[in-house]
Amino acid sequence: MAKLYFKYGAMGSSKTAQALITKYNYEENDLRVWLIKPATDNRDGADVVQSRIGLKADAESVGADTDIYQVFESRKNADVIIVDECQFFQPEQIDQLRRIVDDFNIPVLCFGLRTDFRTKLFPGSMRLFEVADNIEEIKTICDCGAKATTNARVDGNGYIVTEGSQILIGGNDCYIAMCHRCYRKNILEHKRIKLHGH
Repeated sequence: MAKLYFKYGAMGSSKTAQALITKYNYEENDLRVWLIKPATDNRDGADVVQSRIGLKADAESVGADTDIYQVFESRKNADVIIVDECQFFQPEQIDQLRRIVDDFNIPVLCFGLRTDFRTKLFPGSMRLFEVADNIEEIKTICDCGAKATTNARVDGNGYIVTEGSQILIGGNDCYIAMCHRCYRKNILEHKRIKLHGH
C-alpha cells in the first residue's frame, strides 16, 4: 500500500537535496515522477526545484487554487509524486494529495518546513502532521552544535525578526536554523546574527 510521507526539517537540513535524490532514485528504476512545488516558492524560478548544493530539476508550479487531485486524475502519468516546499500548500491541497494516495495507490513524498520564523506551524505542515502515514524529521544543527529546530528570520541589520508576514521567500540571505535556546537567547540579548555565506 502506498503512503503519504512528510519529511520535515529546519532550513539548511537538505530537504530539497533529499527530494531530488529521491526523484533520481525512482527514475533510475524506470518510474515516472511528478515533481511539484507551490507557486509561492519562486526563489529559483517558477518551474525549477534547486538545492543549496546545486542539484536541480524541472518541476510543475502549483497555484493555491489548483485542485491537485483533479490534475492528477486527468493525467494519471506518474508512479510517484514528490512535493518540495509542501508547507506552502493549502490544507485542502494536502487533503487532495491524501486522496491520491488512497484512491490511486500512488506514494506521495512531501518535503518541507514544520514551523515558520515565529515557531508557528504552517497550515500545510499542520495538515500533514494530521494525515500523513509516515512522518520523519531531517535533522540539521545550530551553530552551537545542538539540533536546530527553529527558522530564525534575520533583518538587514542582523537582528532576529519576530513579527511580520508568515511567508517571506528567502534562503541564507535572511534565514538561519537555530536550536530554540539560541533563538530565545539571541532575541533576549538583541544580538546581531551572522548569516551563513554572508
